[in-house]
Amino acid sequence: MHTQNLSETSSKHEVIVVGGGIAGLTATAYLARAKLKPLLLEKEEKCGGLISSFEHEGFIYDGGIRATENSGILLPMLDQLKLNIEFTKNEISLGVEDQVIRIQSEENITEYQNLLNSLYPESREEISEIVDQIKKITKYMEVQYSIKNPAFLDFKEDRKYLMKKILPWIIRYAYTVPKISKLNMPVIPFLEKYTKNQSLIDMIAQHFFRDTPAYFALSYLKIYLDYRYPIGGTGVLPQKLAEYIQENGGTIQNNTLVTDIDAGKRVLADSEGKKYDYEQLIWAADLKSLYNLVDPDAFTDPKTKQAINQRKQDLKGKLGNDSVITVYLGVNKDPNYFSQKSTGHFFYTPSRLGITSAGETPTNADGSAIREWLGKFAALSTYEISIPALRDPSLAPPGKTGLVISALFDFHLAKKIQNQGWYEDFKHLWEKLLIDVLDRSIYPGLKDSIIHSFTSTPLSIEKRTANTHGAITGWAFTNHPMPAENRLTKIFSSTNTPIPNVVQAGQWCYSPSGLPISILTGKIAADKAISNLKKKHSQV
Repeated sequence: MHTQNLSETSSKHEVIVVGGGIAGLTATAYLARAKLKPLLLEKEEKCGGLISSFEHEGFIYDGGIRATENSGILLPMLDQLKLNIEFTKNEISLGVEDQVIRIQSEENITEYQNLLNSLYPESREEISEIVDQIKKITKYMEVQYSIKNPAFLDFKEDRKYLMKKILPWIIRYAYTVPKISKLNMPVIPFLEKYTKNQSLIDMIAQHFFRDTPAYFALSYLKIYLDYRYPIGGTGVLPQKLAEYIQENGGTIQNNTLVTDIDAGKRVLADSEGKKYDYEQLIWAADLKSLYNLVDPDAFTDPKTKQAINQRKQDLKGKLGNDSVITVYLGVNKDPNYFSQKSTGHFFYTPSRLGITSAGETPTNADGSAIREWLGKFAALSTYEISIPALRDPSLAPPGKTGLVISALFDFHLAKKIQNQGWYEDFKHLWEKLLIDVLDRSIYPGLKDSIIHSFTSTPLSIEKRTANTHGAITGWAFTNHPMPAENRLTKIFSSTNTPIPNVVQAGQWCYSPSGLPISILTGKIAADKAISNLKKKHSQV
């Protein structure tokens, strides 16, 4: 809801950042580095958003992403800010039924091919053609992520790196981008060009978001090699950034929900009625929220009004990307039990039949039909299983193991269940179904070893992050047109908004998104705010 009178303010700031996820933390850290004394406003008790760790009965669990990906962005950012975070190797395993392979190098693509051949021997030629495409995409990704991202270079200090690495890379990159663009079609139609075996298609693609671009989905055997895990849990990353901000003159104000913006007067207010004025605003929270709060009539310039109204219209009805349902299990089994089966980051599918066999998501069905479908869905899903203690033994009590087990899950189905009045029963039912599936497949004896279990759903994520539809990676690929920049060559303009003195950062700016994009757009947004302030001050 927008109120018109926000002229009296209780505090004045050169730059305010709204949203304390990784994008907001990155932006604020770079503003603090520039000695601007930024203010970061975050609605939750602590920062981090979808990157967090928490303690429960002596177990440390990751509440968001299960590992971090460098992509030429994370490590250069840490190096530039001189943040010391110890990482351990985050080796990925892939498993179907009783077969498991470990991804240790690009050579494991052949093992992946052998795994698919053993599951679908009737489709060996088709699998060979698909794997050829995976190998081709792997080479493209190697070009894309082979250098430090230029946004994190100091061109005076890094002149040698610029000449020896960046300039030759630009030529390779320019040659590669058009090839990647040709692979921008959704992964399932792409795979259907090579095979009609629906189970095979499911096995390759079902753990990706709906309509994920082919180049992105089929590059993951390469991207997995880029993963690493922070000692102490993923929550160490936002913790270190927060410490840096406070040590360098920035202020983090938690439990602060922004409820109003007068962008014409450059004033915002929180739910307690406290007001803040700004010269520059970086919006690193849910993007729909920004445009719900901004009134175009606060501006007299007709072009500005029109641009903001157009952006509001562009966002209307647009969907957030898929979300996840996650079960946290404390297990009375030694980590060695699990290390004999997989690494600490494990993508596991209990059945080769494929998720299509479960039928359409029953978002319009009654409770009985939904329960029946959930049983099929649990037996056929692909699970991302994170085992923190296999990467850092201190994250579970001695002789015990914590598991974080996620599957893609439709936000609207979770909302339907809540509206039907059996949301808590649904969470307990899902835990039972999941434990039963894993007990009779990869983890025999699991059911009798449970110390505790609890569940997070897409509704939990929506409540904690305020992300549209509980999305975990920005906009859904099913949006047409996509309400975010998705051209590789335009990423530096992805943080622009039509609102004067406001730039955006985070997963809503660019698609596909994730941790590296959030960090990168946070840095770009900070650079733009710093530049805008310098221009303004030089004109005074």
